[in-house]
Parts: sequence; structure tokens; C-alpha cells
Amino acid sequence: MVELKYPNKVNIYEVGPRDGLQNEKKIIPTKIKVALIDMLTSCNFKEIEIGSFVSPKWVPQMQDSLEVDRLIKKKKNIKYPILVPNLKGLEKAIAENIKTICVFTTASESFSKKNTNCTVTQSLKRIEKIIYLANKNGIKTRGYISCVMGCPYEGSISFSKTANICKELNDLGCYEISLGDTIGVGTPIDTFKMLDQVLKYINIKNLAVHFHDTYGQALSNILASLQKGIFKIDSSIGGLGGCPFAKGAKGNVATEDVVFMLNGMNISTGLTLKNIVKISKFIFKYLEREPSSRVTNALR
Repeated sequence: MVELKYPNKVNIYEVGPRDGLQNEKKIIPTKIKVALIDMLTSCNFKEIEIGSFVSPKWVPQMQDSLEVDRLIKKKKNIKYPILVPNLKGLEKAIAENIKTICVFTTASESFSKKNTNCTVTQSLKRIEKIIYLANKNGIKTRGYISCVMGCPYEGSISFSKTANICKELNDLGCYEISLGDTIGVGTPIDTFKMLDQVLKYINIKNLAVHFHDTYGQALSNILASLQKGIFKIDSSIGGLGGCPFAKGAKGNVATEDVVFMLNGMNISTGLTLKNIVKISKFIFKYLEREPSSRVTNALR
């Protein structure tokens, strides 16, 4: 039997307050968002993505991100990134002395045109301007690539294309790049193949994975990523979030499900499962529905 090597420690990047809540139809009060983030802060996550400076016209749920950033109780050793879609959003981040931002593009031309009304090349030009100005102001930039293994409009995506876009973001100056399986169609073999292509260009220290659980493959894909040496995982408390392009989508992989698996593998996260479950119950009680997390439901 071949013994597989895994990282001794994994950093979980919490996306619940932004990527998880942004598609909620019911507008969540600022005080609930602040309470959620403060609870996550108490768990000692290293990074918690708290909001987005996107137009309220397009994402009304994120219209209070500036107020949220001002009200949360921050710890010095924790990053609180905010998604910045354009230069207008970056100007707001600079004015507020925000230290970490996120930008996004996609491996799918069709997805880019339908969701941001521009080509992938145009989106990268926009990102280049954002990163240039961010660097001048001492702001670090994290990059997201969506649809790295499949697109709701195009179907399969070339892994070499994903790798080339990843290289461009890296060359532009992103300190880290998160690879997103937006509609959750990837399998472990796809994950291996995709990472094989990406790792030709990018140091593994600068990569994270972001899996959706639409087809129940998220944990399997995370396991495959761990086998490749990835030690940065995006997840969302309780499985908050969903993919509006895939019917019945579970959305983001649940943080507590990831922590449970890693605990069982003796991989350190610095997080306590009991505390994560408690937070999951808090936000889903407010949302008046059950968490997507299998762990939280099993421990009920």
C-alpha cells in the first residue's frame, strides 16, 4: 500500500460573510453580520472575507460592507479581505485603509460576458489597474478564478486555460490565487489534472482551492488537493451560499465538514469544531433553515 503524504497544517479561509451571504434574498441586518464575523474572529481564523464593494444595484446584500468593516472587532493577526470589483471599489478600500482586497476573473469567456459584460482579457486588464494602484497604497491582493473545471454555459473548461489565467494573475502581483469550481462539477481526477497544469507555473504556497458541493464532490476534491500538497482551503460556515446557475446546488463546502475531515486526518487547522458548529447554528437560526453542513446536522 502506497502511503500518501498530506500537509501537517491547513489554513482555512472563511468566505461565509461574503460569498456565503451575498446571494441571500432576505437582507440581513448589519448587526447580524457583525455578530457573525465577531464570532468567527473568536475562533482564530487567519482570514475572514467580510464583504464586497460592489454596486448595491447588483448585490444589494453587500451594500453595508463598509459599515460592517467599521463595526467588527478586528484582531491584528487576522486578515479581513473585501472583494473589490473595480477601481471605484478600490478607491473606497484605500479611503478606509483596508489592507487586503480580492479581485475576480474566470476561465470561461461565456461566464465572463454574461456576468461582467466583458471578455476574460478585458477583466484581466481591469485587474491589472486595480493591483497597480493597490500596490502603490500598500494593499495586498488575492485573486479568484471561477469556473476552473466547468461552466454553466460552456460545459468543460480547458485546464491549460485555467493555468494560463492563474499565471497571469500571479504575474500581475496577486499574493494568492483561489481556484473556484463554481458549479461543483469537478471530480478528484479533474482536480489532479487541473492542479498538474497550474503547478507548472505557480508556487503551491500561492494557491488555494474553492470547491462547491453541488454534486457532493467538494470534500473528495479537497482530499485530492491535499494529496497534491495544497494547504489553503476556502470554505463557508454551515455551507452558506449557493450557485444560482446550478439547480439544487449546495453551494460552498461547509467549514465544519472540512474541519471534521481534517481532524480525522490529524491535520491541524487551529480551529475547534464545537465552536464552528455553534456559529453555524447561530446564522442558520436567523435564516430560518437548516445548514447544508452534514456535520452540524449529524451532531444535532
